[in-house]
Amino acid sequence: MKLSSPAKKVILIFLLFLICLFISLPNKLPLKVHFQNINFEKEIVRPNLDLKIGSFEIKKNFDLVLGLDLAGGSHLVFEADLSKIEKERKTEAIDSLKNVIEKRVNLFGVSEPNIQTSSFNGKDRIVVELPGVKDTQEAIALIGQTAQLSFAEIVGASDSAKLKQTDLTGADLVSAKVVFDQQKNGKPEVQIIFSKDGGVKFEKLTERNVGKPLPIVLDNQVISSPTVQEKITGGQAVITGNFTLDEAKNLAIQLNAGALPVPVKLVEQQTVGATLGIDSINKSVKAGFVGLSMVLVFMFLAYGPLGLVADMGLIVFGVITLALYKLIPVTLTLPGIAGFLLSVGMAVDSNILIFERFKEERLRRPIPDALEVSFGRAWDSIRDANIATLVTAFILANPFDWNFLHTSGPVRGFAITLALGIGISLFTGIVVSRNLLRLLVREKGEKK
Repeated sequence: MKLSSPAKKVILIFLLFLICLFISLPNKLPLKVHFQNINFEKEIVRPNLDLKIGSFEIKKNFDLVLGLDLAGGSHLVFEADLSKIEKERKTEAIDSLKNVIEKRVNLFGVSEPNIQTSSFNGKDRIVVELPGVKDTQEAIALIGQTAQLSFAEIVGASDSAKLKQTDLTGADLVSAKVVFDQQKNGKPEVQIIFSKDGGVKFEKLTERNVGKPLPIVLDNQVISSPTVQEKITGGQAVITGNFTLDEAKNLAIQLNAGALPVPVKLVEQQTVGATLGIDSINKSVKAGFVGLSMVLVFMFLAYGPLGLVADMGLIVFGVITLALYKLIPVTLTLPGIAGFLLSVGMAVDSNILIFERFKEERLRRPIPDALEVSFGRAWDSIRDANIATLVTAFILANPFDWNFLHTSGPVRGFAITLALGIGISLFTGIVVSRNLLRLLVREKGEKK
């Protein structure tokens, strides 16, 4: 039997629903059945994505990422040393310092960090909050190291040899990445690529130091001193130094993010416990379940069979939304959960507009035609209403860090979950519900 176009689309939607449902499941799902003499207990473990095809490898953890208020994390306060910075350039130096720390934290893979500047007794500080990061020492080493990279030459005889700094520094880098030495048991190294000018400097530097060690200095410490075998062209080099994999990754992160413009020192550190924790999560889940149930019941009571179609779309909405939270991932804070709950109520807005229009149109024309006209004429109102909400979410998220707007992490979390909810509700309201109605209503009308 040949399937109609709506039937094919419904099958694709169902497959998408199953994939998202798998991703949305908790990591461990206990099953318990106790009935008379039947006692069954088993724990189902959902696997994460671990796909490898040749040299191509994908690894993805499907666990939810919770924010500092729900999961705890690290709270670090760094004090900037601005003693050598001119007074009129201090604000610029602090902004530059904040940007470099943000780059390092983002490359480190922390979701929704909260990084703010503050002034205390005339001292400028950077406050860094890292959700889910309990190893404060690793975070301190990554953020606090100045990462001033330079190349030096050895001048003088072996007994009185001195290091002479060259004009080739970390400022001449384009990128740095971790590679593995295939000739030395696969030890991790850091490959650096210079800019055009940096490549010329490096070529001249290696040319006059053939047969000599070329010290690579990071924060006034020699981390590697390879011997130059020949003049190196092409603007690439490798930093070796008995690195562990984590050390090589952190060095690459620091070099890519850039050196700190001013030295910093750690003045406060603490591991923050969840301020809201599991109790708030459980209450939020209950609130979401109650809210979702009330919307489902209302839609059925108000629109009958059409309401059931909207309910199916709403269930698809919830599953896809949760799956996207895990895939992106979105760090869930309590304001973020509030954004999701708000989007649940708004998810049926488009269906209500369409159904009300459908009530009028079916009195004037056949049901299949009334269905298409209802979707077409309701679209303008649906589009305008959702664009207005998306603009509000954009302002709250402040993706360009405009100074005259709020930059709070929790507020951004609320905006992101709200915007995602609006986008997914458009898909479920216009695509999912429309094709279900076409399959159930339009084809039934054609048979008549």
